[in-house]
Amino acid sequence: MLKRMSHDKFLSTANRVIGIEAKALQDLAASLDEDFSQAVDLILGAQGRVIVCGMGKSGHVARKIAATFASTGTPAQFVHPAEASHGDLGMMTQGDVALILSYSGETPELADVIAHTKRFSIPLVGVASKRDSTLLNQSDVALVLPPAPEACGTGIVPTTSTTMTLALGDALAVALMEHRQFTPENFREFHPGGKLGARLLKVSDLMHSGDGLPLVKPQAPMSEVLIEMTRKGLGVAGVEGSDGTLSGIITDGDLRRNMDGLLDRSADYVMTTNPITIEPTALAAEAVGAMNKRQITCLFVTSNSKPIGILKIQDCMRAGVV
Repeated sequence: MLKRMSHDKFLSTANRVIGIEAKALQDLAASLDEDFSQAVDLILGAQGRVIVCGMGKSGHVARKIAATFASTGTPAQFVHPAEASHGDLGMMTQGDVALILSYSGETPELADVIAHTKRFSIPLVGVASKRDSTLLNQSDVALVLPPAPEACGTGIVPTTSTTMTLALGDALAVALMEHRQFTPENFREFHPGGKLGARLLKVSDLMHSGDGLPLVKPQAPMSEVLIEMTRKGLGVAGVEGSDGTLSGIITDGDLRRNMDGLLDRSADYVMTTNPITIEPTALAAEAVGAMNKRQITCLFVTSNSKPIGILKIQDCMRAGVV
């Protein structure tokens, strides 16, 4: 019974916390005005980077915002306010834009950073909860967080406030990337590793090509086809027409279906016509979907109907696409 009561209490707490923070995010969205657009314009006009600063929990949020900016096409760097006072102010130069986070707007460690922006005419976007705070009074663009209770119950642990600040940073990052027409392919350039990087691999990144491509002519005897399939080791051969386009493919299944008198036949007799193909610019994940749907294990890659590669599902698995 006690365990059940604790279980119910935990769920009740979770629902309360998420409800408070969800309401705060709704209020934040409703509060955004032309100041948000001015902040986006200010960052877009920067010749350098976005320098993101924050102390304590705001510092952790600032690190994440800087990382999100950097991975979505907006050069950015986190600078710790305390370290800035001991030499790291040199990381902020003319041409940069400063994005400074402080829920109270009165964080003393930010004083040197704010002064540095004024001394070198570095535009400052401030994020805080009080419009009349020192930070927002010194900002070129002030983004004010709406009043909302912290979700901890005591009102002192940064919870709702950090969630709003993080969401505001995400909103800035997405607005910037959409304006720049930042694509998944662009994202992969900054994020080649991990599962996200694998999901954004292109067919051309994984396909077999060049001398590794098994190709035969339509009238080639099947003895030559078998030698070519064995030599290239991909379990398939493409049949290349006189115009260089892919006329068909020969797989292990085609060999089994034509086993009786196989060596007396030519490639165009045994081949499967109109094979499923894919473009080299397609995502590897799309190719995996096509192979799974048709229960096949490889695809010929074509450009203008001409074979330029082969993609096997095992290659995708090794790369972490599936």
